[in-house]
Amino acid sequence: MHGNPSLKKVLKPVHLWALAVGLVISGEYFGWNLGWDVAGTGGFLIATVLVTIFYVTFIFSFTELTAAIPHAGGPFAYAYKALGPLGGLIAAYATLVEFLLAPPAVAFALGSYVHFLAPVLPVLAVAIGSFVVFTIINFLGIKESVVFSLIVTILAVCELLLFMGVVAPGFKWENFKQDAMPFGWSGVFAALPFAIWFYLAIEGVAMVAEEVKDPQRTIPRGYIYGIVTLVLLAFGVMFFTGGVTNWHTLARIDYPLPEAISAVLGKQNGWTKVFAGIGLFGLVASFHGVIISYSRQLYAVARDGYLPKILATVNSKHRTPNAAMVAGGLVGIIALCLFNTGDVITLSALGAVVMYIISMISLFVLRRKQPHLERPFKVPLYPWFPGIALILAIVCLIAIVWYNLFLSVIFFGALVLLMILFVVFRRSGS
Repeated sequence: MHGNPSLKKVLKPVHLWALAVGLVISGEYFGWNLGWDVAGTGGFLIATVLVTIFYVTFIFSFTELTAAIPHAGGPFAYAYKALGPLGGLIAAYATLVEFLLAPPAVAFALGSYVHFLAPVLPVLAVAIGSFVVFTIINFLGIKESVVFSLIVTILAVCELLLFMGVVAPGFKWENFKQDAMPFGWSGVFAALPFAIWFYLAIEGVAMVAEEVKDPQRTIPRGYIYGIVTLVLLAFGVMFFTGGVTNWHTLARIDYPLPEAISAVLGKQNGWTKVFAGIGLFGLVASFHGVIISYSRQLYAVARDGYLPKILATVNSKHRTPNAAMVAGGLVGIIALCLFNTGDVITLSALGAVVMYIISMISLFVLRRKQPHLERPFKVPLYPWFPGIALILAIVCLIAIVWYNLFLSVIFFGALVLLMILFVVFRRSGS
């Protein structure tokens, strides 16, 4: 099951914290605000509370799987072990959709932030350029890549704290609660994919499990520090941004934070420009982290024969899966040309939720089928935590499908086609 040469074991808890927070932190900068457009501030707050309960219970449950089965395939490996080859295929497809379509959304925002700073630079050109630059940076090796992640993640976290400090004096509760639930409870459900964007991809830490020193102790720490940091940032950013101006003006743009600062300090204020400039750190941290994750997922799935073998090759000098990185970048660039930010966020959230459901089912199955599997970290309050996570993931899935029927047909149609091809090829022995 393992190819040669293998990946390098060098990562520690601080690297995993940086990757967990870095993977997600762009979700604090943009994307979530589109939830206001469909739910209002109050409706989106309820959606975010639900999604936060989901992610906390999910991460504790998922950590049990990652620590017990430290494999670069992450969810693909857990589902394969629990549910067999077809289960592995569904998990691999869902995870790849999530991780291959999150970067185009981040790239759109990178393009929008740069365009906000320098209007002569077109959004799409910057977005495509981002794929090229960060794929090259990732060629240098996992240790170098994650140290880069650590630096930009720390800068991004500091910047969000600075943002809250700068806009806090302009916060008015009347702004936040004005027109809070214009679409009632239906808005809460419509907003779920955008609330998921606050935390989407934290589970990408699982993809570097084969590159972690002492994974059984290191992985739980990295995840738990990561989720605590992200919950605090998500609620802080949402409240402060919603209270500084009429939130309707921020509900449809890709750069809500610089816009919120300009509402407090004025467009021409130096801080507004500085903030938009360093705002790029959060986007860069996520973009860079997701490239690490999708390349490891492509590598692991190809290594086990589900994708062309070339994607499982590892560069002998830097020990990085370069072919998988290039392939993932090409998919991202195609998605940039075909979809808009809202579409790629929705498709990415669909992939994530299907993967969450199959991971929680795998946890229950493995507890029953393999009670003696070594589990260095056990989910607290079993079966309640994974049970709550499973129920909330199903609720999110129903909501996303209900409000995004066309995109859901594309997503599930491709999955059904893949499953049919998989069954046919396995029968014919290909």
